[in-house]
Amino acid sequence: MKAKNVFVFKTQLSLVESTGLKAKDLAELSRYLKEVPEESIYYHTHHFLQQHQYLTPEPPNDFAYWVTNVLQEDEMGERLAAIDTVSFSSLDSMRQAITGSIDKYLEKAPFLRTAPPAEEFYFMKCILFALPTLYKAGDLGEFLDGLNKVSIGCLYNHIFAARLRTPIGMNDFSYWLKTDLGETELAKSIDKLDPYTYTMEGLRKKIIHLVEKRSGKSDAGP
Repeated sequence: MKAKNVFVFKTQLSLVESTGLKAKDLAELSRYLKEVPEESIYYHTHHFLQQHQYLTPEPPNDFAYWVTNVLQEDEMGERLAAIDTVSFSSLDSMRQAITGSIDKYLEKAPFLRTAPPAEEFYFMKCILFALPTLYKAGDLGEFLDGLNKVSIGCLYNHIFAARLRTPIGMNDFSYWLKTDLGETELAKSIDKLDPYTYTMEGLRKKIIHLVEKRSGKSDAGP
């Protein structure tokens, strides 16, 4: 079956810049979180995955790390670390969850701890660039071929970055499979995967397995 539109595999490059803002305590952290661009929210919740693509940590969160290790506000740090970044379909909703948690904590906090000099939280932002690769897919066979050949950066772009791009709210693979190829069940299976529990290569293998299973090219395995 041919797709309505060809899927173009795109890799991702990023440019990190300072916003010029820094927070010395929880109150300032919350205030600036409400002001910074979405690119800053993205950077501080996803840059670890970009830099350490072969590790499988819990969903990384710079805010939780700073609050725990610099301010030593362990309870608040645990609350921020517990925020499940994979459950959000937009950066704005993620921002609201983070600031809401901090503001609720501040209502009962007896005093504010201040970061030592030079250890303030510096807000950065990540500007993303999606660049087309040589690989395209018009059917499941070509899609499978592309999955086997594209770079880690390409997978990251279509799985992690894509989920937070409005108005899609899902990874690019699932969106194309469902919308352009009519592969609703396969799209749903891929979208249900928790990408944070795999290495990037492990995630590639899992998606390939699902596609092979649908194509009749896989006889065994989970």
